[in-house]
Amino acid sequence: MGMKFYLRENGICTSFDYGQLEISGDEQYGFRPYQLMVASIVGCSIGVYRKILDKQRVKYDDISVTADVTRNPNEANRIEKIHIHFIVKGKHVSQDKLVKNLEIARNNCSMVQSVKDSIEVDETVEYIELSM
Repeated sequence: MGMKFYLRENGICTSFDYGQLEISGDEQYGFRPYQLMVASIVGCSIGVYRKILDKQRVKYDDISVTADVTRNPNEANRIEKIHIHFIVKGKHVSQDKLVKNLEIARNNCSMVQSVKDSIEVDETVEYIELSM
């Protein structure tokens, strides 16, 4: 699949069926490249995890995620580690099942698998039991 990118005064632009994407090192003009990298990895991970839970008919009310990023200022500020923390809210959900499915999601997430040899990606899950 070919993608086209166009140089702009303050960054780069590309278009997809969904819409236009502005990329810039300056947040006033677009998304920063590292933000897009982290968003791709986290977005893929969440999507795969949700599909697995839905396929297993695990009932949950909400899933949210936080991502902590470690960058190395001595090596072009490269991303060295991303810690992805899932927060699952629901009623009567097995913590063991949530943890096991996290490993399945990791092995099936194309973005995590694409960077696994260069960026350390680790995931944790927290379950919050909602009252009746």
